[in-house]
Amino acid sequence: MWFKNLILYRFSKPFEYTAETLEEKLAEQRFRPCSKSEMSSFGWVSPVPDGDSLIHASGQFLVVTAKKEDKLLPASVVRDALKEKIETIEHEQGRKVFKKEKDQLKDEITRDLLPRAFSRSSRTSAYIDSRNGWLIVDASSFRKAEELTSSLRSCLGSLPVLPPALKSSPSAIMTNWLQQSADLPAPFILGDECELKEPGEEGGIVRCKRVDLLSEEVSLHLTSGKVVSRIAMQWDESIDCILGEDLCIKRLKFTDTLQEQSDALDIEDKAGRFDADFTLMALTLERFLSELINALGGEDTSRTGQEAEPVGMEEPELAEA
Repeated sequence: MWFKNLILYRFSKPFEYTAETLEEKLAEQRFRPCSKSEMSSFGWVSPVPDGDSLIHASGQFLVVTAKKEDKLLPASVVRDALKEKIETIEHEQGRKVFKKEKDQLKDEITRDLLPRAFSRSSRTSAYIDSRNGWLIVDASSFRKAEELTSSLRSCLGSLPVLPPALKSSPSAIMTNWLQQSADLPAPFILGDECELKEPGEEGGIVRCKRVDLLSEEVSLHLTSGKVVSRIAMQWDESIDCILGEDLCIKRLKFTDTLQEQSDALDIEDKAGRFDADFTLMALTLERFLSELINALGGEDTSRTGQEAEPVGMEEPELAEA
């Protein structure tokens, strides 16, 4: 239950569902495997290993997990079967097969091959932080995150979320961190990787890895007009990540120091271990996101008309299972 990526959404209205009412809504779209005639299937499963409930609650946090199954039917296989079928008809019946019939034959071949196709499944997890108004999806792209949010919206009837908006451009703030290193507030520390790009769609891109981001080499690129689009950073000796100008957080890694706090607890069953790991992760991310938004200049709340509640800065504590 350690997320690897973060796609962030802000609720524009308070999230008022309880674990019980949310469970009832999601149960209407519980995951079921693809039927013989389906190319894909998408639905909700338990986030807890070997669990049955579709919701896991921990304080103000509600975890959900979606599962997707796709049938793997390569286009080349269908194309070859269709070609063979068309050649057989034209040879045996002495006539030309035109587009409308070709489309019908293609559909028939696809239906015939689907039951024998291999399946591939994947899971996407997310959690709702009702106190701070976040929906946080463990996905590496907005496309994958939107599969989950669209399904959640379908279950609930509406899902008033938007990507967070900041008062200042994240790219401008990250660029300033490299130009004025003193502006990067503690406990953030620059990593050794960044991506620089020239303004405009056709602008050049420079990727720097394993370099001192405050070096003259990087500085020359900034002086020539390039801006930071991605940057590696560490927070509070607890999190390493890559922050993007779109506020996507990738290659999220929780340091050994943090994970040792969970490992120190004497928990043997899977459900207890899941709860301990998730609780520690969510409480840590609560503090991390609050400080990250502040480091980026603060949030523009004009779209929601709401001020986010301040997050307490106490250290996360885990109860013994």
